[in-house]
Amino acid sequence: MEISKSQFKPKALEIMKEVERSGHPIVITDHGVPTLELRPYSADRIGQDPLSYLEGTVTQYIDPTDPVAEKDRQ
Repeated sequence: MEISKSQFKPKALEIMKEVERSGHPIVITDHGVPTLELRPYSADRIGQDPLSYLEGTVTQYIDPTDPVAEKDRQ
């Protein structure tokens, strides 16, 4: 769900309660551009190495020295 900053401001507490209740994040926009995300707190995210979220996500490791983008190719 998305909501503009101007719509968020007068309903902030109501929206925060809805995020807590539903567990679904809300994206707050500024002139149609996403700028913030309001989501429920999770103790799992605190104190962890950010790279730990990626652990186990690589399913194949083929040609690790190959360029990753066309502009990297020579």
